[in-house]
Amino acid sequence: MPGDNEILWFEKIRRGDVPRVGGKNASLGEMVGCLGDAGVKVPFGFATTAQAYWRFVEDNHLKEKIAAALADFIGGKTTLAEAGDLIRRLFLRGEWPKQTAEAIKAAYAELCRRASKADADVAVRSSATAEDLPDASFAGQQETYLNIRGERALLDACRRCYASLFTDRAISYRIAKGFDHLKVALSIGVQKMVRSDLAGAGVMFSIDTETGFDKIVLINAAWGLGENVVQGAVDPDEYQTFKPFLANQGLKPIIEKKRGDKARKMIYAEGASAPTHNVPTSKAERAAFVLYDQEILLLSRWANTIESHYGQPMDMEWAKDGESGELFIVQARPETVQSRREASALKTYRIKSKGRRIASGLSIGDAAVTGKVCVLESARDIAHFVDGAVLVTENTDPDWVPIMKRAAAIVTDHGGRTSHAAIVSRELGVPAVVGTGNATQVLHDEQLITVSCAEGDEGFIYEGAADIEVNEVELGRIPATHTKVMLNFANPAAAFRWWRLPADGIGLARMEFVINNNIKIHPMALVHYDKLKDEDAKRAIDELTLGYEDRTAYFVDRLARALSRIAAARHPMPVIVRTSDFKTNEYANLIGGREFEPKEENPMLGFRGASRYYSPRYRDGFALECKALRRVRQEMGFKNVIVMIPFCRSTTEADRVLEVMAANGLARGQDGLEVYVMCEIPANVILAEAFAKRFDGFSIGSNDLTQLTLGVDRDSEELADLFNEQDDAVKWMIRTVIEKAHKAGAKVGLCGQAPSNDPTFADFLVACGIDSMSVSPDSFVNVKNRVAAAEAPALARVKS
Repeated sequence: MPGDNEILWFEKIRRGDVPRVGGKNASLGEMVGCLGDAGVKVPFGFATTAQAYWRFVEDNHLKEKIAAALADFIGGKTTLAEAGDLIRRLFLRGEWPKQTAEAIKAAYAELCRRASKADADVAVRSSATAEDLPDASFAGQQETYLNIRGERALLDACRRCYASLFTDRAISYRIAKGFDHLKVALSIGVQKMVRSDLAGAGVMFSIDTETGFDKIVLINAAWGLGENVVQGAVDPDEYQTFKPFLANQGLKPIIEKKRGDKARKMIYAEGASAPTHNVPTSKAERAAFVLYDQEILLLSRWANTIESHYGQPMDMEWAKDGESGELFIVQARPETVQSRREASALKTYRIKSKGRRIASGLSIGDAAVTGKVCVLESARDIAHFVDGAVLVTENTDPDWVPIMKRAAAIVTDHGGRTSHAAIVSRELGVPAVVGTGNATQVLHDEQLITVSCAEGDEGFIYEGAADIEVNEVELGRIPATHTKVMLNFANPAAAFRWWRLPADGIGLARMEFVINNNIKIHPMALVHYDKLKDEDAKRAIDELTLGYEDRTAYFVDRLARALSRIAAARHPMPVIVRTSDFKTNEYANLIGGREFEPKEENPMLGFRGASRYYSPRYRDGFALECKALRRVRQEMGFKNVIVMIPFCRSTTEADRVLEVMAANGLARGQDGLEVYVMCEIPANVILAEAFAKRFDGFSIGSNDLTQLTLGVDRDSEELADLFNEQDDAVKWMIRTVIEKAHKAGAKVGLCGQAPSNDPTFADFLVACGIDSMSVSPDSFVNVKNRVAAAEAPALARVKS
């Protein structure tokens, strides 16, 4: 074949060939040659080499002209836009060297033969020889052209790829990274198109892009060609899977599925001047997920395989062929932000007081900042940007980079976690909230706002300047302790944020918080939807459960995924999930709840906790809770989940609850299931031996135990001085239950803020020999240090 030194087929390329074909093409060749046997599918194709680029430059006498144009820019004689435009026009007017053109045409003819198709449609991708290196991300710096057909169109697209090496953004980026413009060449990848215009495409990471949690795969997906996802032009679906369980074909560890709006899709433009264009998606497409569960799992397993092969977290692009139904990986490069983040320290941000919430979206990063708004409609307006302002726009592309680095924060109407705005914000360390839907409409120039990415997966825009507390934790200085210090968790969205803390598990995961925030609907309103009289409630339920034939499946799906995220964050350490502990007045506030809850004078002592689970009033609702827990343990694989029953008044009640659980597939002891009970009623202490025969452990709820031991309403302002967890009677209760439980072989922990609020209380618990205490994440370090200090005398005695 002519021009063998200018054309290389992917199967002949390996990742060591970056100087010849750039990072993108070297990676494609590596996957084609090394991962095909592992099942990873990559569309076939070829690459032009750096030598072909230099021949084009030499034959058209471009090197001196490029150097002169850049010198004029650096010397201040011309602007960046003028220099870039001049150089690009030089390439676009250049003639192909005969040998190079013949080599490209011959390779394209062979590609068409392999595809069994004349004038086969191809993707033409730029691959700079300095692109996608571990210390720099050139993502989006050069151009990609899709649905290119025929020799003439291919040569024209290749010429435009060469020109794109000198876009304004690419020039700026190389200057910032210290790359010599005249030592960076461009290779072009020509790859058989995957007909994702008839299906969907997207982006995938083998690491959590916001926290660096390395045990998940993150996938974004939208209908049509993948450019809209990369550019942040649509709000995509988001899926997350738990990597350690992917090798087990019998498990289904999909821990997150969020349906995006996906308002438009990019498809082939047959007969038009441009090869692709955007069209609106149908209502059915917007309401549906792009990928089936088995496709999510297959892509995730490929991500694991690719990450393992490269030995580092990866950023990948995938596409689904609508004609064959096959999935393909079309790009893979090293992830360059979270995988290189300093892990010895953890900086935390806490919003102490804040103004009215104005907008919300996906949080990028974990910081919180205040600043004045600067709304810009397009990159043409970047000259009007004010340094240190909050950039607000519909979405960004690489043309925005020069001002993104000068922004205090970035807020966009559209885009997901893998959009351009998200990727660049992470790399720059600038907090961003993307996919708000309406930020450009509800915010105005010079408005003072707070951008918070410190509250989990969801980011918020607040009116005015919030009170932000910033702390830095030196992880290497946190001492080890014999007494386990665990975390209290309620918000699944924030679960991964604290994964680096050396906690011993989750001591309390509050199910009612998940139901209130992630589900919003009373479970009995889903079970008895047809009997609901409240038409407003029915409309709200219809909207939330859109796409579910069985509305109760909505409850089970949402609850199982939320709990699995919490379980994943600490796996394989224990995660204690407390079944719902709403009071009747709180249950009534859920959508459709008022028709199923009695009105009580004293809900704190009323129809709550264990008494609900076997009652005809709620038994069917509890069955949904059990179904979700069973899915988390059995179908997803999180055997580290322990179930805990709240407010269990008697052993008879305990037996009835355990019987109902067993009937719903959660039999204590079966498949390693442990069941704990909250110790918050004096009866739990008095009959601790009997409760220990029925439960594997106790978790002391110090608030309720104090209230019921002292007969003090914990919410009463008049009796506030009498509510004291350090009271001798309360301490006797705690000491006694620990002694009795240990004699019976049961574990005992405490889940509450008492050790955080009063350091001497932690000393008391350690002296009693408690097995664990569970506190909020922001109290963890202080409590851990206090526990270590309390244990020190005993440790010294042992050593002596």
